Order: sequence, then C-alpha cells, then structure tokens
Amino acid sequence: MRRFAVLGAALAAFAMSGFGALAQAPEKTKIVLGVGGKALLYYLPLTIAEQKGFFKEQGLNVEIQDFAGGSRSLQALIGGSVDVVTGAYEHTIRMQAKGQDVRAVIELGRFPAIAVAVKKGVKWDGPADFKGMKIGVTAPGSSTNMLMNFIMAKSGLSPSDAAYIGIGSAQSALAAIQKGEIQAISHLEPVLSFLERSGDVRIVYDTRTEEGTRALFGGSNPAAVMYLKADFAEKNPRTTQALVNAFYKTLVWLKTATPADIAATVPEQYLLGDKDLYMLAAKNSLPSYSQTGLIPREGMQSTFDMLVKFDPEMKDAQVDLSKTFDDRFAKKAAELVK
Repeated sequence: MRRFAVLGAALAAFAMSGFGALAQAPEKTKIVLGVGGKALLYYLPLTIAEQKGFFKEQGLNVEIQDFAGGSRSLQALIGGSVDVVTGAYEHTIRMQAKGQDVRAVIELGRFPAIAVAVKKGVKWDGPADFKGMKIGVTAPGSSTNMLMNFIMAKSGLSPSDAAYIGIGSAQSALAAIQKGEIQAISHLEPVLSFLERSGDVRIVYDTRTEEGTRALFGGSNPAAVMYLKADFAEKNPRTTQALVNAFYKTLVWLKTATPADIAATVPEQYLLGDKDLYMLAAKNSLPSYSQTGLIPREGMQSTFDMLVKFDPEMKDAQVDLSKTFDDRFAKKAAELVK
C-alpha cells in the first residue's frame, strides 16, 4: 500500500507541474502560430520556447508561420489561417476598437525594444527632419511603423509626411540601409547592433531600455505578447494554458540566461555570420523581456494613448482596456511553472 501511496503522490505532483499534465491534456495539440520576423530578438521568447522544447513538454505540436511583419500575422489570425500570434500588444487595442475580441494572454516584452536610426551622412537635427524621408520598417502597419507614427505625431508632423518602406528583417533590412534605399530605419535587434557597429547609422530614439522607453512615452509600453481570439481561449482553455506555460518557462529561463546561452540556443543563421555581435545584440535586448508575463495597467493606458496620438480611427475609440489582456493564464502559469 505504501508503494501505491508514493506512486499516487508522485503522479499528483507531476499533474500539477504544468509540464505534461496528464489531467490537463490540451484540447487542440496541433497549433499554427503566426509571427512577423521570427529571427528578431523582439521575438526571442518564441525561438527559445521552440528550440528548448518547451512547447513539446506541454504536449503541443506548434507550427510557426513567419510573415514579413506583425501586421501580416494579425491578418492571418483574423483570416483564420493561424490559431495564435506572437505580436505587438497594440494590435489587441486596435482590434477591440473595431469590435474584434482579440486578447493578449501573456506579455513577452515589457519595452518595445525598437530603435530609430538615421543613415550616416543624412542631415538630422530633430524629428522635423524626418519629413520627406524614406523610412524602413519591418512592414507597413507593424509595431516599427507605429512607433514612427507616434514620433511624427508627437513632433507635430503627420505620419504621411514620410514614406514607409517595408524592408523585412535581418539581411534584407541591413541591405536596404547599406544600399541607400532608405534614409532612416525603425527596427529591432539584431539589426540595430549590426548597423551601429558598422557605422552605417546613428540612433536617435531608443526603446531597448526602460529609460529610453519612459523618455519617449512618459511611462511603460508593453511590446511583444501572445494574442488570440477570445473564443479560441474559451473553447481551448487547456491548450491556451499550455502555450502560456511554455512561454512563461521561457521568461524564467531568460532571467538567468547569458548572451552566450542565447547564441548557443538559436539557429545558426540568426547569428548573421557574427556570433560576437549577435551576443552584443542579445545583451542589449535582455532588459526588455517581461519579468512577470503580466501587462501593468499603466502600460495598457500608455499604448492606448500612443495610438490615439497619431491614428484618426482611434481618436474617438471606446476601448475597455481590461478586455485587451486576459491575465488568468499567466497568473496560473506562475503557480504551475517552476
């Protein structure tokens, strides 16, 4: 009897661990996840969860579809070709304003980690000089584009005063600035560190740190999240919890990870042929990842205020910000995942 009691206790502990939870098997094990620029350090938590096998530990088979930018992955979610998205939190606010019940379920990035840089030799004494420029962004409508829109509006300009060019991520972004196809760039790591070291650009706005984020927005500004349609979470609560558990374990891993740990985990092609520089980019990015998986209320409000600043469609929008983030799953993950 003692042997059975010990076995029963062990199974109970295993079931509560959040990994391979026998009594909490996902309703849907095959998941299609959309992302816009997976190799970017903005989305590092996704790559780590994939490479470390955290999704598989949760009983999930996650197929990742990588799009040219975050706006494309949002379109895929609305169109039904993906189940969930890792993308910018601001998209949940936009969708709520349009009557689409899209919600974030875990915060992955607490700062935007986007920097705006001007090409070497291009005159720039202040934001007014952005007028008339060709500015590279990951994709039109993506978070890199939204940040530029906010900067323009905050400076008294219209977003239409510049031309935004979708340049994708990594190699295509580097080529666009080096070939002179654009005069400025709003982008993410590791592109930023590569361009800084080569001397091709100078950074003029930087949200890779809390200081830079607060200087621009006047407060916190959540970045990458995992978001989905609310009815998906309602129909598949165990699947949603399993996804959040995997991401939460990733955030825990990142708290103690070194740049060398990260470089050793990501696919080799992410290093862009320069491991040391990639590690520098990873070091620059580490402070930006979420510490709790939860979006603070001030961050929700800061993002809403940013959108209202430059987007006429949002000016009179009535959005219940509490509906943009369902915190139940991240809170439960904190209890399950050790």
